[in-house]
Amino acid sequence: MDFFSQGSPEHLDAFLTSLGIGLLIGLERERRPDPKAGLRTFALVALLGTLAAMLGDKAGSGWVVAAGLVSVAAMMIMATRADTEGDPGTTSVIALMICYGLGAAVWYDHSTLAVMLAIATTALLYFKAELHGFSHDLSHKDLISILQFAVLTFVILPILPDRDLGPYAALNPHQIWWMVVLISGVSLAGYAALRVVGTKHGAVMIGFFGGLVSSTATTMVFARHAKTQPDLVKTAAVVLLLANLMVMLRLFVLTLVVAPGLTQDLAWVLVGGLLLGILVTAWGWQGLNAHGELPLPEVNNPTELRTALGFALIFALVLLAAAWLAEVAGSKGLYVFALLSGLTDVDAIALSSLRLFDLNKIDAVQAVTAITLAILSNLGFKTGLVLFIGGAPLVRRALPGLAAIGLGLAGGLILLRHT
Repeated sequence: MDFFSQGSPEHLDAFLTSLGIGLLIGLERERRPDPKAGLRTFALVALLGTLAAMLGDKAGSGWVVAAGLVSVAAMMIMATRADTEGDPGTTSVIALMICYGLGAAVWYDHSTLAVMLAIATTALLYFKAELHGFSHDLSHKDLISILQFAVLTFVILPILPDRDLGPYAALNPHQIWWMVVLISGVSLAGYAALRVVGTKHGAVMIGFFGGLVSSTATTMVFARHAKTQPDLVKTAAVVLLLANLMVMLRLFVLTLVVAPGLTQDLAWVLVGGLLLGILVTAWGWQGLNAHGELPLPEVNNPTELRTALGFALIFALVLLAAAWLAEVAGSKGLYVFALLSGLTDVDAIALSSLRLFDLNKIDAVQAVTAITLAILSNLGFKTGLVLFIGGAPLVRRALPGLAAIGLGLAGGLILLRHT
Protein backbone atom coordinates (compact mmCIF):
# COMPACT_ATOMS: atom_id res chain seq x y z
CA MET A 1 0.00 0.00 0.00
CA ASP A 2 1.23 3.48 -0.85
CA PHE A 3 2.66 5.35 2.12
CA PHE A 4 0.78 8.59 1.44
CA SER A 5 -2.56 6.81 1.05
CA GLN A 6 -2.56 6.27 4.82
CA GLY A 7 -1.83 9.91 5.47
CA SER A 8 1.61 11.33 6.19
CA PRO A 9 2.92 11.36 9.77
CA GLU A 10 1.81 14.31 11.86
CA HIS A 11 3.85 17.49 11.39
CA LEU A 12 6.01 15.92 8.65
CA ASP A 13 5.62 19.06 6.52
CA ALA A 14 7.22 21.21 9.25
CA PHE A 15 10.27 18.96 9.47
CA LEU A 16 10.61 18.77 5.68
CA THR A 17 10.53 22.57 5.48
CA SER A 18 13.20 22.80 8.19
CA LEU A 19 15.30 20.22 6.37
CA GLY A 20 15.09 22.28 3.19
CA ILE A 21 16.10 25.44 5.06
CA GLY A 22 19.12 23.71 6.61
CA LEU A 23 20.21 22.22 3.29
CA LEU A 24 19.89 25.61 1.56
CA ILE A 25 22.09 27.47 4.05
CA GLY A 26 24.42 24.49 4.48
CA LEU A 27 24.95 24.23 0.73
CA GLU A 28 26.47 27.70 0.70
CA ARG A 29 28.67 26.95 3.73
CA GLU A 30 29.85 23.66 2.23
CA ARG A 31 31.43 25.61 -0.62
CA ARG A 32 33.84 27.38 1.72
CA PRO A 33 37.48 26.19 1.60
CA ASP A 34 37.50 25.22 5.28
CA PRO A 35 33.87 25.08 6.46
CA LYS A 36 33.32 25.14 10.21
CA ALA A 37 29.89 23.60 9.57
CA GLY A 38 28.63 22.15 6.31
CA LEU A 39 25.61 20.72 4.60
CA ARG A 40 24.79 17.97 7.11
CA THR A 41 25.41 20.13 10.17
CA PHE A 42 23.08 22.89 9.05
CA ALA A 43 20.37 20.41 8.02
CA LEU A 44 20.56 18.66 11.40
CA VAL A 45 20.54 21.94 13.33
CA ALA A 46 17.43 23.14 11.49
CA LEU A 47 15.71 19.85 12.34
CA LEU A 48 16.87 20.25 15.94
CA GLY A 49 15.26 23.68 16.07
CA THR A 50 11.90 22.29 14.95
CA LEU A 51 12.20 19.31 17.29
CA ALA A 52 13.07 21.53 20.27
CA ALA A 53 10.11 23.80 19.51
CA MET A 54 7.80 20.79 19.29
CA LEU A 55 9.06 19.32 22.59
CA GLY A 56 8.87 22.71 24.29
CA ASP A 57 5.33 23.14 22.98
CA LYS A 58 4.31 19.75 24.35
CA ALA A 59 5.98 20.47 27.68
CA GLY A 60 4.51 23.95 27.84
CA SER A 61 7.90 25.57 28.31
CA GLY A 62 9.90 27.83 26.04
CA TRP A 63 13.10 27.00 27.89
CA VAL A 64 13.59 23.93 25.72
CA VAL A 65 14.11 26.10 22.64
CA ALA A 66 16.36 28.52 24.54
CA ALA A 67 18.45 25.67 25.95
CA GLY A 68 18.84 24.17 22.48
CA LEU A 69 20.00 27.50 21.06
CA VAL A 70 22.59 27.94 23.84
CA SER A 71 23.81 24.37 23.31
CA VAL A 72 24.22 24.83 19.57
CA ALA A 73 26.10 28.10 20.06
CA ALA A 74 28.36 26.61 22.77
CA MET A 75 29.26 23.55 20.71
CA MET A 76 29.99 25.62 17.63
CA ILE A 77 32.15 28.07 19.58
CA MET A 78 34.13 25.21 21.08
CA ALA A 79 34.63 23.69 17.65
CA THR A 80 35.89 26.95 16.18
CA ARG A 81 38.24 27.61 19.11
CA ALA A 82 39.95 24.31 18.44
CA ASP A 83 41.11 25.79 15.14
CA THR A 84 43.58 28.45 16.20
CA GLU A 85 44.61 29.28 12.63
CA GLY A 86 42.73 31.07 9.90
CA ASP A 87 39.14 32.31 10.03
CA PRO A 88 37.67 32.08 13.55
CA GLY A 89 34.31 31.13 11.98
CA THR A 90 32.19 33.78 13.70
CA THR A 91 29.90 34.05 10.67
CA SER A 92 29.30 30.29 10.66
CA VAL A 93 28.39 30.39 14.36
CA ILE A 94 25.81 33.12 13.77
CA ALA A 95 24.51 31.37 10.63
CA LEU A 96 24.07 28.13 12.53
CA MET A 97 22.17 29.89 15.32
CA ILE A 98 19.91 31.55 12.74
CA CYS A 99 19.34 28.16 11.12
CA TYR A 100 18.28 26.73 14.46
CA GLY A 101 15.95 29.67 15.07
CA LEU A 102 14.38 29.29 11.62
CA GLY A 103 13.75 25.64 12.32
CA ALA A 104 11.94 26.65 15.52
CA ALA A 105 9.98 29.34 13.65
CA VAL A 106 8.67 26.71 11.22
CA TRP A 107 7.05 24.85 14.11
CA TYR A 108 5.28 28.03 15.23
CA ASP A 109 3.55 28.40 11.83
CA HIS A 110 5.98 30.92 10.39
CA SER A 111 7.11 28.72 7.51
CA THR A 112 6.83 31.39 4.81
CA LEU A 113 8.78 33.94 6.83
CA ALA A 114 11.37 31.31 7.77
CA VAL A 115 11.95 30.36 4.13
CA MET A 116 12.26 34.02 3.11
CA LEU A 117 14.80 34.63 5.89
CA ALA A 118 16.70 31.49 4.89
CA ILE A 119 17.01 32.77 1.33
CA ALA A 120 18.12 36.19 2.60
CA THR A 121 20.67 34.56 4.93
CA THR A 122 22.07 32.43 2.11
CA ALA A 123 22.36 35.48 -0.13
CA LEU A 124 24.22 37.44 2.56
CA LEU A 125 26.63 34.54 3.06
CA TYR A 126 27.18 33.97 -0.66
CA PHE A 127 27.82 37.60 -1.63
CA LYS A 128 30.53 38.12 0.96
CA ALA A 129 33.12 39.51 -1.48
CA GLU A 130 30.64 41.84 -3.17
CA LEU A 131 29.37 43.20 0.15
CA HIS A 132 32.91 43.75 1.41
CA GLY A 133 33.84 45.54 -1.81
CA PHE A 134 30.71 47.71 -1.63
CA SER A 135 31.34 48.68 1.99
CA HIS A 136 34.98 49.51 1.29
CA ASP A 137 33.95 51.73 -1.62
CA LEU A 138 31.62 53.78 0.58
CA SER A 139 33.01 57.16 1.47
CA HIS A 140 32.51 58.95 4.77
CA LYS A 141 29.84 61.07 3.06
CA ASP A 142 28.01 57.95 1.86
CA LEU A 143 27.85 56.46 5.36
CA ILE A 144 26.66 59.75 6.82
CA SER A 145 24.00 59.89 4.11
CA ILE A 146 22.68 56.44 4.97
CA LEU A 147 22.63 57.18 8.70
CA GLN A 148 20.88 60.50 8.17
CA PHE A 149 18.22 58.89 6.00
CA ALA A 150 17.66 56.32 8.76
CA VAL A 151 17.20 59.16 11.27
CA LEU A 152 14.77 60.96 8.96
CA THR A 153 12.71 57.81 8.41
CA PHE A 154 12.83 55.78 11.61
CA VAL A 155 13.43 58.39 14.33
CA ILE A 156 11.78 61.67 13.31
CA LEU A 157 8.86 60.48 11.16
CA PRO A 158 7.18 58.17 13.75
CA ILE A 159 7.09 60.84 16.49
CA LEU A 160 5.44 63.61 14.45
CA PRO A 161 1.67 64.10 14.95
CA ASP A 162 -0.47 62.87 12.07
CA ARG A 163 -3.22 65.51 12.06
CA ASP A 164 -4.08 68.64 10.08
CA LEU A 165 -2.98 71.88 11.72
CA GLY A 166 -2.53 75.55 10.91
CA PRO A 167 -4.39 77.86 8.54
CA TYR A 168 -6.68 76.12 6.06
CA ALA A 169 -5.83 72.86 7.91
CA ALA A 170 -3.10 72.51 5.30
CA LEU A 171 -0.19 71.56 7.56
CA ASN A 172 0.15 67.96 8.71
CA PRO A 173 3.59 67.49 10.36
CA HIS A 174 3.65 63.75 9.66
CA GLN A 175 2.65 64.21 6.03
CA ILE A 176 5.14 67.05 5.53
CA TRP A 177 7.98 64.94 6.89
CA TRP A 178 6.78 61.95 4.87
CA MET A 179 7.31 64.08 1.74
CA VAL A 180 10.84 64.82 2.98
CA VAL A 181 11.49 61.10 3.44
CA LEU A 182 10.04 60.35 0.01
CA ILE A 183 12.14 62.93 -1.82
CA SER A 184 15.27 62.01 0.15
CA GLY A 185 14.68 58.30 -0.52
CA VAL A 186 14.33 58.78 -4.27
CA SER A 187 17.38 61.06 -4.37
CA LEU A 188 19.44 58.68 -2.23
CA ALA A 189 18.51 55.73 -4.44
CA GLY A 190 19.59 57.64 -7.53
CA TYR A 191 22.76 58.81 -5.80
CA ALA A 192 23.66 55.25 -4.76
CA ALA A 193 22.93 53.91 -8.25
CA LEU A 194 25.06 56.65 -9.77
CA ARG A 195 27.95 55.72 -7.48
CA VAL A 196 27.62 52.03 -8.37
CA VAL A 197 27.27 52.63 -12.10
CA GLY A 198 30.18 55.05 -12.13
CA THR A 199 31.42 56.82 -15.22
CA LYS A 200 31.98 53.92 -17.59
CA HIS A 201 28.44 53.03 -18.59
CA GLY A 202 27.62 55.90 -20.89
CA ALA A 203 25.17 58.71 -21.24
CA VAL A 204 22.05 56.64 -20.65
CA MET A 205 22.86 55.58 -17.11
CA ILE A 206 24.22 58.96 -16.07
CA GLY A 207 21.21 60.77 -17.52
CA PHE A 208 18.80 58.29 -15.94
CA PHE A 209 20.22 58.25 -12.42
CA GLY A 210 21.40 61.86 -12.57
CA GLY A 211 17.78 62.87 -13.21
CA LEU A 212 16.72 60.96 -10.11
CA VAL A 213 19.29 62.72 -7.96
CA SER A 214 19.07 66.22 -9.42
CA SER A 215 18.21 67.13 -12.99
CA THR A 216 19.40 70.69 -12.36
CA ALA A 217 22.83 69.54 -11.12
CA THR A 218 23.15 67.15 -14.08
CA THR A 219 22.23 69.92 -16.53
CA MET A 220 24.75 72.33 -15.01
CA VAL A 221 27.61 69.81 -14.96
CA PHE A 222 27.21 68.74 -18.57
CA ALA A 223 26.59 72.28 -19.78
CA ARG A 224 29.88 73.30 -18.18
CA HIS A 225 31.80 70.40 -19.71
CA ALA A 226 30.23 70.95 -23.13
CA LYS A 227 31.55 74.51 -22.99
CA THR A 228 35.13 73.41 -22.31
CA GLN A 229 35.08 70.20 -24.40
CA PRO A 230 33.47 70.71 -27.82
CA ASP A 231 33.57 66.98 -28.59
CA LEU A 232 31.26 66.40 -25.59
CA VAL A 233 28.42 68.57 -26.91
CA LYS A 234 26.36 65.75 -28.46
CA THR A 235 26.77 63.55 -25.39
CA ALA A 236 25.96 66.42 -23.01
CA ALA A 237 22.75 67.20 -24.92
CA VAL A 238 21.57 63.58 -24.66
CA VAL A 239 22.47 63.34 -20.95
CA LEU A 240 20.64 66.50 -19.92
CA LEU A 241 17.58 65.58 -22.02
CA LEU A 242 17.44 62.17 -20.35
CA ALA A 243 17.81 63.79 -16.93
CA ASN A 244 14.87 66.10 -17.65
CA LEU A 245 12.76 63.23 -18.96
CA MET A 246 13.41 61.50 -15.63
CA VAL A 247 11.77 64.46 -13.84
CA MET A 248 8.43 63.38 -15.29
CA LEU A 249 8.91 59.72 -14.40
CA ARG A 250 9.90 60.81 -10.90
CA LEU A 251 6.75 62.95 -10.55
CA PHE A 252 4.61 60.09 -11.82
CA VAL A 253 6.02 57.77 -9.14
CA LEU A 254 5.52 60.44 -6.45
CA THR A 255 1.90 60.85 -7.57
CA LEU A 256 1.32 57.11 -7.33
CA VAL A 257 2.52 57.22 -3.72
CA VAL A 258 1.06 60.54 -2.54
CA ALA A 259 -2.16 60.99 -4.55
CA PRO A 260 -2.98 57.88 -6.61
CA GLY A 261 -6.38 59.35 -7.49
CA LEU A 262 -4.63 61.96 -9.64
CA THR A 263 -2.43 59.51 -11.54
CA GLN A 264 -4.68 59.07 -14.57
CA ASP A 265 -5.24 62.80 -15.06
CA LEU A 266 -1.55 63.62 -14.66
CA ALA A 267 -0.63 60.84 -17.10
CA TRP A 268 -2.31 62.83 -19.91
CA VAL A 269 0.33 65.53 -19.48
CA LEU A 270 3.40 63.50 -18.54
CA VAL A 271 2.99 60.94 -21.32
CA GLY A 272 2.80 63.72 -23.92
CA GLY A 273 6.04 65.26 -22.69
CA LEU A 274 7.75 61.88 -22.44
CA LEU A 275 6.79 60.71 -25.93
CA LEU A 276 7.91 63.83 -27.77
CA GLY A 277 10.99 64.16 -25.59
CA ILE A 278 12.03 60.54 -26.16
CA LEU A 279 11.57 60.89 -29.94
CA VAL A 280 13.83 63.93 -30.15
CA THR A 281 16.36 62.44 -27.72
CA ALA A 282 16.51 59.23 -29.79
CA TRP A 283 17.11 61.32 -32.90
CA GLY A 284 19.94 63.16 -31.18
CA TRP A 285 21.39 59.83 -30.09
CA GLN A 286 22.28 58.96 -33.68
CA GLY A 287 25.98 59.25 -34.32
CA LEU A 288 26.69 59.87 -30.65
CA ASN A 289 30.41 59.75 -29.94
CA ALA A 290 31.48 57.05 -27.49
CA HIS A 291 33.24 58.38 -24.40
CA GLY A 292 35.06 55.98 -22.12
CA GLU A 293 34.38 58.02 -19.02
CA LEU A 294 31.92 60.86 -18.57
CA PRO A 295 31.80 63.46 -15.79
CA LEU A 296 29.41 62.72 -12.95
CA PRO A 297 27.09 65.39 -11.54
CA GLU A 298 28.64 66.62 -8.33
CA VAL A 299 25.71 66.68 -5.91
CA ASN A 300 25.74 67.10 -2.17
CA ASN A 301 24.57 64.37 0.12
CA PRO A 302 20.83 64.19 -0.76
CA THR A 303 19.81 63.35 2.81
CA GLU A 304 21.68 66.00 4.76
CA LEU A 305 19.62 67.05 7.75
CA ARG A 306 20.04 70.70 6.81
CA THR A 307 18.76 69.93 3.31
CA ALA A 308 15.86 67.90 4.69
CA LEU A 309 14.89 70.63 7.16
CA GLY A 310 15.15 73.23 4.43
CA PHE A 311 12.91 71.23 2.13
CA ALA A 312 10.38 70.66 4.93
CA LEU A 313 10.26 74.41 5.61
CA ILE A 314 9.98 75.29 1.91
CA PHE A 315 7.31 72.64 1.39
CA ALA A 316 5.27 73.93 4.36
CA LEU A 317 5.54 77.54 3.15
CA VAL A 318 4.65 76.57 -0.41
CA LEU A 319 1.72 74.54 0.87
CA LEU A 320 0.43 77.48 2.92
CA ALA A 321 0.99 79.98 0.11
CA ALA A 322 -0.67 77.71 -2.45
CA ALA A 323 -3.66 77.11 -0.15
CA TRP A 324 -3.97 80.85 0.54
CA LEU A 325 -3.73 81.78 -3.15
CA ALA A 326 -6.23 79.10 -4.11
CA GLU A 327 -8.60 80.50 -1.46
CA VAL A 328 -8.10 84.23 -2.12
CA ALA A 329 -7.19 84.50 -5.80
CA GLY A 330 -8.58 81.22 -7.09
CA SER A 331 -6.79 78.98 -9.56
CA LYS A 332 -5.05 81.92 -11.29
CA GLY A 333 -3.17 82.81 -8.13
CA LEU A 334 -2.08 79.19 -7.73
CA TYR A 335 -0.90 79.06 -11.33
CA VAL A 336 1.20 82.21 -11.00
CA PHE A 337 2.76 80.80 -7.85
CA ALA A 338 3.47 77.49 -9.62
CA LEU A 339 5.27 79.34 -12.41
CA LEU A 340 7.41 81.28 -9.94
CA SER A 341 8.26 78.41 -7.56
CA GLY A 342 8.86 76.00 -10.45
CA LEU A 343 11.81 78.08 -11.65
CA THR A 344 14.16 76.51 -9.14
CA ASP A 345 12.31 73.50 -7.71
CA VAL A 346 9.49 71.34 -9.06
CA ASP A 347 9.17 68.96 -6.11
CA ALA A 348 7.83 71.43 -3.54
CA ILE A 349 5.02 72.88 -5.66
CA ALA A 350 4.19 69.48 -7.17
CA LEU A 351 3.88 67.81 -3.76
CA SER A 352 1.95 70.82 -2.44
CA SER A 353 -0.51 70.53 -5.31
CA LEU A 354 -0.92 66.81 -4.65
CA ARG A 355 -1.50 67.53 -0.96
CA LEU A 356 -4.12 70.23 -1.72
CA PHE A 357 -5.85 67.80 -4.05
CA ASP A 358 -5.99 65.22 -1.26
CA LEU A 359 -7.50 67.88 1.04
CA ASN A 360 -10.12 68.72 -1.62
CA LYS A 361 -8.83 72.30 -1.74
CA ILE A 362 -8.34 72.08 -5.51
CA ASP A 363 -9.70 69.73 -8.14
CA ALA A 364 -7.79 67.38 -10.42
CA VAL A 365 -7.52 69.78 -13.37
CA GLN A 366 -6.22 72.59 -11.16
CA ALA A 367 -3.63 70.29 -9.56
CA VAL A 368 -2.41 68.94 -12.90
CA THR A 369 -2.29 72.46 -14.37
CA ALA A 370 -0.20 73.75 -11.47
CA ILE A 371 2.24 70.83 -11.74
CA THR A 372 2.50 71.27 -15.52
CA LEU A 373 3.19 74.99 -15.24
CA ALA A 374 5.89 74.28 -12.65
CA ILE A 375 7.58 71.78 -14.99
CA LEU A 376 7.38 74.20 -17.91
CA SER A 377 8.84 76.96 -15.77
CA ASN A 378 11.65 74.67 -14.66
CA LEU A 379 12.36 73.70 -18.28
CA GLY A 380 12.63 77.39 -19.11
CA PHE A 381 15.08 77.91 -16.25
CA LYS A 382 17.24 74.99 -17.43
CA THR A 383 17.16 76.28 -21.00
CA GLY A 384 18.65 79.50 -19.63
CA LEU A 385 21.34 77.48 -17.84
CA VAL A 386 22.17 75.67 -21.08
CA LEU A 387 22.39 78.99 -22.94
CA PHE A 388 24.52 80.89 -20.44
CA ILE A 389 26.73 78.01 -19.28
CA GLY A 390 26.89 75.65 -22.24
CA GLY A 391 26.93 78.12 -25.11
CA ALA A 392 25.36 78.15 -28.56
CA PRO A 393 26.54 74.69 -29.77
CA LEU A 394 24.87 72.96 -26.84
CA VAL A 395 21.73 75.09 -27.20
CA ARG A 396 21.36 73.99 -30.84
CA ARG A 397 21.58 70.36 -29.74
CA ALA A 398 19.48 70.50 -26.57
CA LEU A 399 16.84 73.12 -27.35
CA PRO A 400 14.78 70.93 -29.77
CA GLY A 401 14.51 68.24 -27.11
CA LEU A 402 13.62 70.64 -24.30
CA ALA A 403 11.09 72.35 -26.56
CA ALA A 404 9.60 68.97 -27.52
CA ILE A 405 9.15 68.07 -23.85
CA GLY A 406 7.44 71.40 -23.20
CA LEU A 407 5.25 71.07 -26.29
CA GLY A 408 4.20 67.57 -25.26
CA LEU A 409 3.33 68.77 -21.75
CA ALA A 410 1.32 71.69 -23.08
CA GLY A 411 -0.49 69.48 -25.59
CA GLY A 412 -1.37 66.95 -22.92
CA LEU A 413 -2.70 69.71 -20.67
CA ILE A 414 -4.88 71.09 -23.46
CA LEU A 415 -6.30 67.64 -24.14
CA LEU A 416 -7.00 67.11 -20.44
CA ARG A 417 -8.80 70.46 -20.04
CA HIS A 418 -11.02 69.73 -23.06
CA THR A 419 -12.05 66.21 -22.05
